[in-house]
Amino acid sequence: MTDDQAALAVQVARLYYHQGLTTGAIARELQLSRPKVSRLLTLARRTGLVEIRIHDPQAHPQSLEAQLRERYPFLRPQVVSVPAGSSEDAWMERVAIAAASLLDSVLRPGQTVGLAWGNTLDAVSRALKPRRMDNLDFVQLNGSANALDFMSGFVTDAITRFAGNYAGRAHLFPVPTFFDDPETKRAMWRERSVRHVLDRQARADVLLYSVGSPAARHPSHVYVSGALDAADLTQLAAEGVVGDIATVFYRADGSHSGISLNARASGPSLDLMAQVPHAICVVSGLGKVQALRAALAGRLMNTLVTDEVTARALLTPDEEGQSHAAPP
Repeated sequence: MTDDQAALAVQVARLYYHQGLTTGAIARELQLSRPKVSRLLTLARRTGLVEIRIHDPQAHPQSLEAQLRERYPFLRPQVVSVPAGSSEDAWMERVAIAAASLLDSVLRPGQTVGLAWGNTLDAVSRALKPRRMDNLDFVQLNGSANALDFMSGFVTDAITRFAGNYAGRAHLFPVPTFFDDPETKRAMWRERSVRHVLDRQARADVLLYSVGSPAARHPSHVYVSGALDAADLTQLAAEGVVGDIATVFYRADGSHSGISLNARASGPSLDLMAQVPHAICVVSGLGKVQALRAALAGRLMNTLVTDEVTARALLTPDEEGQSHAAPP
């Protein structure tokens, strides 16, 4: 879209939405055909120049968003409505569509997008609507679980699906999710091919990820892929771990330093989430509420896309009788 097209689309949108003119009246005023006006309105919506939201004071999603903003002032929440009595699979489908739309609205030419692979991002990648955008880079944030997963396409297909959707470039990260020895990781991190990926991660303008939890209805892939053995899981429990982001683990208060397995993890430091303008976390499912609450306590995101059932559970006091808000 050229600057002239964008300016004309905005002018048409203002006349239509702000002044209430019909497409015929706009066509006469601007000396355009009615089909041209309709195309410009469609263009304005598709490219994010216009965002349509229904503000219903009785609607649960908007009320939940307001409560989330009050509890977490740093957060930009988007709560997705779901049919009463629907399954968690249906929630995930709707949340994935909303997340794909949100990503589309924040992307700009020349940006770098960091992606943490997993079940949720796989669903988001399948909900994308094709759109070409210049000079986009999509970089994998954490290594693949094992050689079998890397070859199966579970990891690579999702990353390349994002890049292909926008005619961008995919930067894969073909290292283990967890190294056997922290020294091996430190040596690998000095390799130029690995540094290429790490440098792109550090320059990301947008991050897209979920929280991992073994308690989810569909446990996060890392917990069922064989990347963690029984001793690893025991150690994580002993250290108070409640979730992970990009296979980097954190505790109930959102802290992540000093967790032994993180020294062997391939994911980025979770401090990165505070440095990126759009750190978008996509979460759906009641089994992820504890992990999500902890991530919010640590301010490990600035944008959240979730469903109304999960949001309501997040706002409900936990088993200790209080909800964890982020520290001031």
